[in-house]
Amino acid sequence: MMPITLQFDHQRSKNKKMKNKQEKSQIKGPRDTNTVKPVRWDSMEHVRPDFSCDQAEESHSGQPDKVQDQMTSEKLPLPADGQRDEAEPGLGIEQEVTMETVRDRWDSKVEYFLAQLGFSVGLGNVWRFPYLCHQNGGGAFILLYVLLMGLVGVPLFFLELAAGQSIRQGSIGVWRHISPKLVGIGYSSCVVCFFVALYYNVIIGWSIFYLGSSFQYPLPWETCPTEGNRTVKECAASSPTAYFWYRKALDITDSIDETGEFNPIITGCLLAAWLIVCLAMYKGIKSTGKVMYFSSVFPYVVLLCFLIRGVTLDGASEGIKFMFYPRLEIWADVQVWRQAATQVFFALGLGFGSVIAYSSYNPRNNNCHRDAFTVSGVNFMTSVLATLVVFAVLGFRAKTIATECVKRNMKAVFEAMSSTPFPDLLINASDVESITLNEYEHWYRTQGQQLNISGYNITACSLEDELKQGVEGTGLAFIAFTEAMTLFPGSPFWSALFFLMLLNLGLSTMFGTMAGILTPLTDTFKTLRNHKFLFTACSCVVGFLIGLMFTQRCGNYFVTMFDDYSATLPLIIVVIFQTISVAWVYGADRFLEDLKRMLDRPVPVVYKYMWKYVCPVAMLGLLGASLLKMFLERPTYIAWNREKASKEDLPYPDWALAVLSTLIIVAFLPVPVGFIHSCLLERLGQSPADAEAGYMPCATTDLTPLHTLPPSGGDPSSFSTLLEENQDTRLQNGHIEHFETSVL
Repeated sequence: MMPITLQFDHQRSKNKKMKNKQEKSQIKGPRDTNTVKPVRWDSMEHVRPDFSCDQAEESHSGQPDKVQDQMTSEKLPLPADGQRDEAEPGLGIEQEVTMETVRDRWDSKVEYFLAQLGFSVGLGNVWRFPYLCHQNGGGAFILLYVLLMGLVGVPLFFLELAAGQSIRQGSIGVWRHISPKLVGIGYSSCVVCFFVALYYNVIIGWSIFYLGSSFQYPLPWETCPTEGNRTVKECAASSPTAYFWYRKALDITDSIDETGEFNPIITGCLLAAWLIVCLAMYKGIKSTGKVMYFSSVFPYVVLLCFLIRGVTLDGASEGIKFMFYPRLEIWADVQVWRQAATQVFFALGLGFGSVIAYSSYNPRNNNCHRDAFTVSGVNFMTSVLATLVVFAVLGFRAKTIATECVKRNMKAVFEAMSSTPFPDLLINASDVESITLNEYEHWYRTQGQQLNISGYNITACSLEDELKQGVEGTGLAFIAFTEAMTLFPGSPFWSALFFLMLLNLGLSTMFGTMAGILTPLTDTFKTLRNHKFLFTACSCVVGFLIGLMFTQRCGNYFVTMFDDYSATLPLIIVVIFQTISVAWVYGADRFLEDLKRMLDRPVPVVYKYMWKYVCPVAMLGLLGASLLKMFLERPTYIAWNREKASKEDLPYPDWALAVLSTLIIVAFLPVPVGFIHSCLLERLGQSPADAEAGYMPCATTDLTPLHTLPPSGGDPSSFSTLLEENQDTRLQNGHIEHFETSVL
């Protein structure tokens, strides 16, 4: 936001006199980049001095604050972005107030809501949540997910929303504000966001490639290519969609040890993805907010279209029924609890700092408590909607495959009957179109298995077996779902619609991830803040150059490594520290009082116990289960064997384990480094704020009631004295407060 300058006409002959008064009223103590020129109190009643957002600490200090005691709970409206308040006529004085720390704000609540929703609702809702439901008890997993969402997800999400909105800084500034020793938490969030951005944009690049390939008929993955008069062996042994993904799109190697050259097509798509991100982020939330109207809403339009189309397909009901049938016995499996908690954790984007960054651009009186429930609820409903769509389509795919299997087997049996004496069949093999799957399944159990013993190659053609072949991630999006869409009438249209949806889901999450990097760093370092566009562009260039490692022929294996290990453990540790910092270091009671003052309504006291006990215990349990799984089972990845034309699990080589460990250590390292750095500064007698040249106080637009100002005609130096007294009180308590003036 550009600095706000208010200019009032005045006789130029009094300029010198005003300058002298400014020198008298100069406030002693640490200065921030806000420059406020005091004016005559008797003539500027609409100017209201305000404290920084640190003022919440004053009510808990050991000595009473003279100004805080006089403040009322009156909540005055905040100025809209760019609003310039008109001077009252006849004031007859000149004043210029420059506020460099006035923070950008969302143009509307809708933009903010779509941004938070777009960040939290990502590719995982479409290709991860349905798979977890499928593998872990269907409806039983959904019940477990809802339970953990309420006990852990919503309280932690609300904590991040409230912290960002009240302190009005990115993740670095928020945790530094609570305690300088915790500043490493914010830097760790930035590192994790950077790691995620590196590989996440590669997935967006894959979506761009498939989107471009969808504008042709027939689709290039509908049939196997031929070499001469023969079908390519690798494709014939797998499927057209699997062949296109592994060989045409990725041209993948057989293992992570084989690097191979760069894939030029994927490299170009990655460049396009980073260009889109850079253009959408170059003006901060002003440009990002406008993009969100499309990128956050369009996926819901596509999901509804697919749902309407999917439920009309033959086999959709079988897929949905199989999906939601509850198998409650899975609740006894600890790993199911771990997977459900991890999904809740990542579905809401906890620990990335992006939730904090987005909420920091809100007015301080925004009802973030309601936002926590709204975003979490819509996120969950989106996951359920995506699950309905996925299993309606996969049910259709499974029934189509099973039906083709029945036709193929019955045709083989009928041909064998014409040349070989054959026992009486219990099924009409001459009319395969009339045979249902249930009839074939009954015949296979009673007679088909006996024919297999006699040398006939008859398969079960089980619909349930096809549905049990769960797929997730890229296997779901780029293989199973694309195969199902080839069976749709007008398949290119549906394919383009699907990959455009994936592109928008990925971009909206990517915008939030980049905000988790850019916002805290520009808040912290003045140089970066003054060159925001250049910093954004350089970040995207660096991200593209490092991301080239994912465009190698073995790049898909590195994407899997980063996705599995670069974020999971570090983010769990970050969230544990966040929760302990607020609930125990800052104080849960104190934080609830701050929220009561900010929201002008009490916050349920149950959050105190959630933040102090339930959430830390749950996160420590998740951390322990994740570490236990990592140490008991050697990490593996799924590789594609070209000769066998099939997937196989391979253990990571030693050098890859070293890279994997380095990712985890580097992501978590800022936490202890920040703590040690702060302790060293204390021993040197130098505060962290003084040592950090780019450090900025919390921006605010809140107002102080008029009755706290000196009386009309009073000397402004009297108010300066009052501020100095209050500042001395804070310094005695180990806090350095920054004072600001908001002008309406």
